[in-house]
Amino acid sequence: MKICSLSIVASIVATCAVAQQPIETIAESELPSLLAIYEDIHSHPELSAHEERTSALVAKELRAAGCEVTENFGKYDKPNLKGYGVIGLMKNGEGPRVLVRTDMDALPVEEETGLPYASKVTTKDDEGKEVHVMHACGHDAHMAAFIGTVRALQRLKDQWHGTIMFVGQPAEETGNGARALLKGGLYDRFGKPDFALGYHDNAQMETGHVGVNEGYVYANADSVNITVRGVGGHGAYPHKTKDPIVLSAEIINALQTIASRENNPIDPIVVTVGSIHGGTKHNIIPDEVKMQLTVRTYKADVRERVLVAIYRIAKGIATSGGIPAERVPIVEVLKDQFFHATYNNPDLTRRLVAVWKKQLGADNIEKTDPTMAAEDFSEYSLPDHSIPACDFWIGAVDPAKIADSKKTGMPLPSLHSSKFAPVPEPTIRIGIIGMTSAVLELMKK
Repeated sequence: MKICSLSIVASIVATCAVAQQPIETIAESELPSLLAIYEDIHSHPELSAHEERTSALVAKELRAAGCEVTENFGKYDKPNLKGYGVIGLMKNGEGPRVLVRTDMDALPVEEETGLPYASKVTTKDDEGKEVHVMHACGHDAHMAAFIGTVRALQRLKDQWHGTIMFVGQPAEETGNGARALLKGGLYDRFGKPDFALGYHDNAQMETGHVGVNEGYVYANADSVNITVRGVGGHGAYPHKTKDPIVLSAEIINALQTIASRENNPIDPIVVTVGSIHGGTKHNIIPDEVKMQLTVRTYKADVRERVLVAIYRIAKGIATSGGIPAERVPIVEVLKDQFFHATYNNPDLTRRLVAVWKKQLGADNIEKTDPTMAAEDFSEYSLPDHSIPACDFWIGAVDPAKIADSKKTGMPLPSLHSSKFAPVPEPTIRIGIIGMTSAVLELMKK
């Protein structure tokens, strides 16, 4: 009887020891198949709003884990775009409703990583231009960790209750994917979540680490087109023209004074001219020049002032250069490409940080700074942030490479670089552990 009792105690102790870290065990067991999925997705990237193959793969994996799946979901402002959103509901009785999101799209970048599974894909973009395609932002790792999280939570159903809304989102890079899902009735059809969770790999953070910040973490982002109109003519007779190239140069320089002379220095803004095109030949002054700008802000009133200032500066310089009223620059703010600033609910973030420190160790949790990058995950918390949300970083870089970069001063490849690729296995692992532990905290019995 005594031996039997000791045997039972030993069995209970062993069971508890395993139960203390089930997520790590599950992640390890799933990694071989997830790495194969990662390499497959990496080799077959698809541009924003064209994620047909990718979304079908995500839907297949959600079904295999027992989710109720809806494919081809979402409604864009442009009728020629088909929604490729994937929604998977995993139900486990009454309880909280938590949204877990992954993005799925790739970028028009030619891959230069040298990986054996590097993308060789080329396709035509929405303007009909032949482009290379690459997962240069790590969305392939996001999806692999997302699928691993789905599998883990299916295996851990005895530890949570409620409904998980798994969202495979298209078109994050263009800023209209999340909006397309919400416009298509995401919350009306599948229920409004109590919490929204997302993650992104970090090209400057070592593997095994989770990074997060309370409050604003990503900026508002506006795409602005400016067409500077002049009066073209012969390059040898500039006095008989109104040169839009010279006017454009003056406008570009003047735009920088918005940040340096019109804005409160403690309110961050960025105004970058990313593209300028004008003219066809050495000795011809063109009729117009086209520019493309990205504008980053945090506060709504600051954003409004910056956009007004861009128009005022462009118009004022053109007028001072003798451009008639009917030929002043055309300034167009692309409403369908606007990203709202992403806000991490402070209470929710602190709650999750406590969980991650316990799960991963305090040394592996980093407090990160806000960034002027943009992320349409912000849409899920709604404009008033009424749905508590948290979007966290997962480390994606070999620690040895980070150390070498600090030693030599050579920068690491950034997100969107042709040379960027996360270290797959540890990046996927930390994504699974970070997201699964967060969901279990919010939905624990």
